[in-house]
Amino acid sequence: MQIQGKVVIVTGGSNGIGRALCHKFAEAGAKAVVIADIDREAGLKVANEIKGTPGGFAHCNVGNEKDVKNLVDSITDSVGQVDIFCSNAGVGTAGGPEASDKDWQRSWDVNVMAHVYAARAVLPQMLARKEGYLIQTVSAAGLLTQIGSAPYSVSKHAAMSFAEWLSITYGDQGIRVSALCPMGVRTQMLAKAEFSGGSFLLESAIEPEQVAAETIKVVGEEKFLILPHPEVAKFFQQKANDYDRWLHGMRRLQANTQILVPKT
Repeated sequence: MQIQGKVVIVTGGSNGIGRALCHKFAEAGAKAVVIADIDREAGLKVANEIKGTPGGFAHCNVGNEKDVKNLVDSITDSVGQVDIFCSNAGVGTAGGPEASDKDWQRSWDVNVMAHVYAARAVLPQMLARKEGYLIQTVSAAGLLTQIGSAPYSVSKHAAMSFAEWLSITYGDQGIRVSALCPMGVRTQMLAKAEFSGGSFLLESAIEPEQVAAETIKVVGEEKFLILPHPEVAKFFQQKANDYDRWLHGMRRLQANTQILVPKT
């Protein structure tokens, strides 16, 4: 799909990858770029940065279905349609089974159900036109795992599964789906260590702009996987080729990794 002339919504668009995506879509000639986020101040700042492109900021809690539906409806009413929906917002938290029910639920609501709500809201119009694009920020954790964070790893695996299902189910009806799966990215989430991770994520971290540039490229090619870190493909193949060996290697990595803990 060509970006030029398209209407794009980016959730979590106020910061990090989302902010970079908004800029790249605007540079690629999008008709409108809507920055959807709960961070109003940062969102308005991004909207001002790309003020040459219509769209602006829309307050939205992606874990609330009513908010997501209102977002899609309002943009459709004002601009005519939604061509590309980037379900990018995400959260992370440390811990395993002992993590609080609140943390598990928040991870599920934002990392999984937000994708469901977006698809539920925007698919009817896309299917009617036989054209549309769903870009879902999943993370390499959805293909591999996340050391030190079960809620993040489990919810991202579920997000990947949903993206696959959407592509299989609607791919022959004009709907394109891409799963964005970076490893470490220099964002507030990584800087604040809001999820457990390891020093290897920091060492290999790339800039959000690199992630956004790769996303624009892959959308033009209409491929499913967006891998800003090419090595993720190799790790994924190793996992599939010998699961037990891969698990052993991850245990070894965990033993040699400094686990990040949330900062307050």
